[in-house]
Amino acid sequence: QQQSLAMQLLKLVLNCLSFDFIGNSADESADDLCTVQIPTNWRTIFLEPETLDLFFDLYHSLPPVLSQLALSCLVQFASTRRSLFSNPERAKYLGNLIKGVKQILENPQGLSDPGNYHELCRFLARLKTNYQLGELVMVKDYPEVIQLIANFTITSLQHWEFSPNSVHYLLTLWQRMVASVPFVKTAEPHLLDTYAPEITKAYITSRLECVPVVIRDGLEDPLDDTATVFQQLEQLCTVSRCEYEKTCTLLVQLFDQNAQNYQKLLHSSSRNPLEITVQEGRLAWLVYFVGTFVGGRLTYTSTDEHDAMDGELSCRVFQLISLMDAQLPQSSNEKVELAILWFLDQFRKTHVGDQLQHTSKVYARMSEVLGITDDNHVLETFMTKIVTNLKYRGRCEPVISRTLQFLNDLSVGYPFYCIWHNLVKIEAVRFMLQNHTVSFLTMLKNIVCSKFCRTLNFHMLMFQQSKHFPFLGISDNNSLSDLRCRTVFYTALTRLLMVDLGEDEDEFENFMLPLTVSFESVTQIFKSSFEQEEAKRMLIGLARDLRGIAFALNTKTSYTMLFDWIYPAYISVLQRAIELWYREPACTTPILKLMAEFMQNRSQRLNFDVSSPNGILLFREASKMICTYGNQILSLGTLSKDQVYPLKLKGISICYSALKSALCGNYVSFGVFKLYGDNHFDNVLQAFVKMLLSVSHSDLLQYRKLSQSYYPLLECLTQDHMSFITSLEPHVLIYILTSISEGLTAVDTIVSSSCCASLDYIVTYLFKHLAKEGKKTLRCREISQDGQRLLHFMQQNPEILQQMMSILMNTIIFEDCRNQWSVSRPLLGLILLNEKYFSELRATLITSQPDNKREVLDQCFRNLMEGVEQNLLVKNRDR
Repeated sequence: QQQSLAMQLLKLVLNCLSFDFIGNSADESADDLCTVQIPTNWRTIFLEPETLDLFFDLYHSLPPVLSQLALSCLVQFASTRRSLFSNPERAKYLGNLIKGVKQILENPQGLSDPGNYHELCRFLARLKTNYQLGELVMVKDYPEVIQLIANFTITSLQHWEFSPNSVHYLLTLWQRMVASVPFVKTAEPHLLDTYAPEITKAYITSRLECVPVVIRDGLEDPLDDTATVFQQLEQLCTVSRCEYEKTCTLLVQLFDQNAQNYQKLLHSSSRNPLEITVQEGRLAWLVYFVGTFVGGRLTYTSTDEHDAMDGELSCRVFQLISLMDAQLPQSSNEKVELAILWFLDQFRKTHVGDQLQHTSKVYARMSEVLGITDDNHVLETFMTKIVTNLKYRGRCEPVISRTLQFLNDLSVGYPFYCIWHNLVKIEAVRFMLQNHTVSFLTMLKNIVCSKFCRTLNFHMLMFQQSKHFPFLGISDNNSLSDLRCRTVFYTALTRLLMVDLGEDEDEFENFMLPLTVSFESVTQIFKSSFEQEEAKRMLIGLARDLRGIAFALNTKTSYTMLFDWIYPAYISVLQRAIELWYREPACTTPILKLMAEFMQNRSQRLNFDVSSPNGILLFREASKMICTYGNQILSLGTLSKDQVYPLKLKGISICYSALKSALCGNYVSFGVFKLYGDNHFDNVLQAFVKMLLSVSHSDLLQYRKLSQSYYPLLECLTQDHMSFITSLEPHVLIYILTSISEGLTAVDTIVSSSCCASLDYIVTYLFKHLAKEGKKTLRCREISQDGQRLLHFMQQNPEILQQMMSILMNTIIFEDCRNQWSVSRPLLGLILLNEKYFSELRATLITSQPDNKREVLDQCFRNLMEGVEQNLLVKNRDR
């Protein structure tokens, strides 16, 4: 009973100390609430040294299940706001905290409990979060305590298999302490130059020592948890820069030793696969360390000596690249390759670009060892590595994916535009631009299109596709999802093509020639009794390729080249595929995403010449595709919960995104369709309604991609196409307005802001209609039938707008409103349209408050409406 009472009391104290007193945290349980805003009237309790002593005594005397609660309370005590104390009081309070830490570390028996261990790690991290290094070094027991903390950290790192989440807090402590060294003004020694290198050494050696244990015992490899590894490496990066010479000396020694052992194993007559794997695992860790430390130059003021050391480390990784690639295609280690790509990316960020001195000591050392004299030579090495990976590691999805991301980062060029011009001069880049899909295209073009030759054409195409870059192949051995990486590849490749393309249509046609052959092959296959699976795979690859190309074409000239290439010859092939395989999202999703990308008027690339009908032609094709897909997908009937998103809702969300891009792209005059009797615009709007009514309100908000495509589309419709909204049947209007009402309270600000905007456009339309109807002018004006229909509907259903007004008022008054400006936009229109209900709502809200707050809220309402006129002009809205 006593233990139960103690537990409840400790939980009560912890809840009090964890309370968000000033309301600055959306989640009180989050660990980032690092400063506790203790009320000033609690100050006397915190000044009494007996308060802290009590909780330290409880930790030492209670069993683990309770002692960890005592430590959790101490974590919050260490997080007390600095302004609660004067400077002498704060120093005394910190001294008591440090004294308690010393007692715990000198008697570590209780730390064998995982809960106690974790809370102590949090406690240590909070000490540096809330106190400056200059304050810590002034504490009497600092030298003894920093030594105890260092030993504790080293022991924790050596036991890598336990509590990886707790290690984060220890590394945070050391990272922040080392980062504070330049700002320490006191003469007292901080001793970090003694202990920080030991921490770095412990982390490095412990990770190398874990490799044989993981491999031989089949344990979970820490390298597989890349998020944790990268987070810890980022923290270690700062720690390693303290006494960087010691860190580099250790790393060079370990790298040379492990690289020599690896070479001996490779050349041994009796190759031991297990030992080779162990050595490769160690090399992977070492490459990650080198990449991390080289990348640390960005966040630390480096010297020439440090750059020379970075050059020493980098030389060893570039030499390892040559060693690993020399073994291809017989063997390859995924973890080493991923580590190498990490290093190359860090080196790119740090030592490639205009702002860096080409006389850097990094290049001086690399020139002596490798003949790499500047960043142009480094770019050649990068591209050679990329091509090698794409050619020989095409069946290793993680390596291919990371390689393509690296290529994509290089192709962006920003902020060093000279990189683009240097890249396109490299032989490996020219090789990719000329061999990105197939070889011997001229031979394929000359094949006669008989049934036999069409089959030969297809299989030769598949063979040649994977000759240079196997990941582009579409054989049955690859799953359809494996083709996703093609989009990134073609985005990067097209960016490189655009560097010197200009208006050279012949060069563009040559680049597109492999895809032209592919489309011609599919066209021929469609005309015959074809193998559906082969054609399907081929089209999926083409759709992904074209989407990557379209994404990279951000100028009017280049986009027009692509449009002229695909329309009208090949767009019909995509339409046919949607008709045939609407049940298979693996096929429809890439095609629909391609169409959505085509509709994006990014950088005004779709602003065709005034004499060009291309904008209207493009919209017509998009309308056909959306209508075809919408009508076909609705024929599937009721789907199970686990199938409804992949088979139906995902495709609908892409269609909505494409339609939104078209409506907001400002490259189509939609009035032309009605003027000339073209029904493509009306058809796509009807398809929008049909697809919408097949989706439940709960699904609209449950699936994020669907809600983020539907609500912005609705905003476009209410802004520019209210005649369509007013023409809808009452049950459809109720569905749409209900979806707006439910979306007003959505957590996603994109959704809630779009709902507010849509509501504002609707009430503004209604108010303007009422204003026109009430005017007496010399010239008779016909009352808009569209406005009359909507007004009649709202008069029949007044509760809809009233409910939304209530939601908005409650959100503003009682909720943490993150998009207050958006919420305020429709409010005035709602009030002017429902003045009686607003008065009732106002009275209800005031009455619901405690007596001491009613007058304040009433005054707020009076201030809200003060000086407001009966119009929706911008000046009136902003009062």
